Amino acid sequence: MHLVQVQRAPSVAPPEPANLALSDFVDEFGDSLLAAVRRQNPPIYDGKSDPYRDALMDRLARRPFPAQREAVQALTCLLFDAGEPAAVLNAEMGTGKTIMAIAAAALMHDAGYHRTLVLSPPHLVYKWRREIKTTTPDARVWILNGPDTLQKLLTLRAMRTRPTVPEFFVLGRVRMRMGFHWRPAFAVRKTVYHDEFGARHLDAYASCPDCGEWLTNKAEDGTDIPLSVPRARQVLDENRCACSRCGARLWTLMRKGKPQRTPRELVVDALQQLPTIGAKTAERLVSRFGEEMLGAMLADNLYEFINLMDEQGDLVFSDRQAARMERAMAAMEFSFGQGDYQATEFIKRYLPQGYFGFLVVDEGHEYKNAGSAQGQAMAVLASKCAKILLLTGTLMGGYADDLFYLLWRLNPRAMIDDGYRANVRGSLGPAAMAFMRDHGVVKDIYREVGAHAHRTAKGKTISHRTAKAPGFGPKGIMRYVLPCTVFLKLKDIGGNVLPAYRETFESVDMTDTQCEEYAKLAGVLRAELVQALRCGDATLLGVVLQVLLAWPDCCFRDELVRHPRTRAQLAFQRAIFGDGEVSPKELALIDLCRREKGRGRKVLVYSIYTGTRDTTMRLRAQLEQHGFKVAVLRASVDAAKREDWVADQVERGINVLITNPELVKTGLDLLDFPTIAYMQSGYNVYTLQQASRRSWRIGQTHPVDVHFFGYADTAQMACLALMAQKIAVAQSTSGDMPDTGLDVLNQSGDSIEVALAKKLIA
Repeated sequence: MHLVQVQRAPSVAPPEPANLALSDFVDEFGDSLLAAVRRQNPPIYDGKSDPYRDALMDRLARRPFPAQREAVQALTCLLFDAGEPAAVLNAEMGTGKTIMAIAAAALMHDAGYHRTLVLSPPHLVYKWRREIKTTTPDARVWILNGPDTLQKLLTLRAMRTRPTVPEFFVLGRVRMRMGFHWRPAFAVRKTVYHDEFGARHLDAYASCPDCGEWLTNKAEDGTDIPLSVPRARQVLDENRCACSRCGARLWTLMRKGKPQRTPRELVVDALQQLPTIGAKTAERLVSRFGEEMLGAMLADNLYEFINLMDEQGDLVFSDRQAARMERAMAAMEFSFGQGDYQATEFIKRYLPQGYFGFLVVDEGHEYKNAGSAQGQAMAVLASKCAKILLLTGTLMGGYADDLFYLLWRLNPRAMIDDGYRANVRGSLGPAAMAFMRDHGVVKDIYREVGAHAHRTAKGKTISHRTAKAPGFGPKGIMRYVLPCTVFLKLKDIGGNVLPAYRETFESVDMTDTQCEEYAKLAGVLRAELVQALRCGDATLLGVVLQVLLAWPDCCFRDELVRHPRTRAQLAFQRAIFGDGEVSPKELALIDLCRREKGRGRKVLVYSIYTGTRDTTMRLRAQLEQHGFKVAVLRASVDAAKREDWVADQVERGINVLITNPELVKTGLDLLDFPTIAYMQSGYNVYTLQQASRRSWRIGQTHPVDVHFFGYADTAQMACLALMAQKIAVAQSTSGDMPDTGLDVLNQSGDSIEVALAKKLIA
């Protein structure tokens, strides 16, 4: 027997797996992954431009940049070659979504979709008109945003010939969903009868104005009782009704509000909306030239009005007046019609299917809410158009159902095919929740409470509720976002089109007094909040968050905190900064403005406290004391006139513009302000992303710096950190690669308010 000695190899521990970020993984293995994806999912647009479509874009007065041209090519491939009903252009703020949509509409016109309906925010309606006329000078542009919208829609219904040039119809979002005023309308039939004593009686009853049928109401025994005139007004005023016999409508339109004015009054009022024209000048012009002549000029030929001449052939307005009026008239339209009718309702009822071949939805994320009137109106318009293009810079704000209702309104057939459909009551709520569970984050919260002991057993109560949380899974992105979305970043435009962009966070230390008083106030409010939450009362949550976020910036005023329901006093804190004293954050802003002024740069300052805790006027006073020329943009400035208002302030020579970011977050090009300073960020992801890019847009020649100020060791720091997390989640649907695969999901699972509350009571 031979013995063979076997020597065991020394044991070696397996190597620990290395942590590799998803972006690094894609950089290393991207080529092979991309090849596999292309084999499994062949791209609709592979980067090879259609020469014919390129030639059509070359004919535009403003030619798109190469990256913009690529995006238009991809969109048209999706809509034409693939035959999809809708596409999404998810382009970063400032990339030129307007010109890309206009170029796409020009290609659509050549393909047979001659009429383009543009759904626009109300303050951008006239900017759309200006951009369209600048890009395609031969196009015809109709503005559907004034009291004469119904008159124009009636004209459109009679236009059935095929347009030879591109036609654009720009509809304001508010006008789109505005309803109309109506009242009951019926005929009165009188009847004569004699009672048992021979007395003669005359009664009046309501009837159909067309066929004369009596209008009746069911009695308790089921018999039909004719409606008296007062009773008919009461019954028919509840809903718009029609005659049961002939179908004639039993209601009519009515004007409500201000009494009807004379043509002279309308023209005088219109003239006073122009710069340099006051009440006396308007009256003098009307007396001199007549309201009919001036009204026709304002409605049809603005340039003829600007070049108005007197009897001697001299110009009525100076060059300076003419320049200011021409700039103002680019953002307004005069109409002397009256009466309202919901534009969406008219298009649905009286225009044929496909009358508008192409629908462009600007700021598409504004239509994401489930029960909003404008979202439902947008869905109606989408169903009447052949092709749809949705423009947005922030496709989602973190929640999966942000996308559900947008997708349903853009392409309901695809959602139905995936099993998301309305229930028997016509509600989409269960489908939205199913979509959340499949592709988003849903929290099932169970609460167990011990009950009092019974004679034979102990009892307990378990309650269950469901709450949604921010997040959108990779499967949902692959299924619903990538197949219909074209992404474009400012960095993709390349070349020397855009300057550098930099965001800087600056932590500001509070004074000793601020720290002490903040700690006292936070301690009291945290104790109250914890006690309330233990009792299941969440009404204090919003109050405590608002006070702790706002007080460091608003400690120049007394702060009285009351319970929102009982009105009991929770805390009181006296002001610690007087009118002449400067807080640390205000000092940091002044230093920033001084540095930027030395570099010849203007500063745009954002403050979210413009209501009860108004900080804008104090900031203005502090800056003016240090020699700056400051303007404050408020909500009282009409949205359509804000661009012109800012231009006037720049012409006046201001150094600093202060405003709420909500007022300028969409549409405005603030190229004169390459430096932006956030005094507070708020916790609205849409607003922060939109407002941060007001200066970094095509046409900017200076580097753009964005500064975020926050007080150290306060709730503001937690808010800024959470905003960064939510923006990372939102960018997962904007073409950005997260660091890890799970970053597309919100790992905390809470909204910013709830996450802040957890940090406060921790």
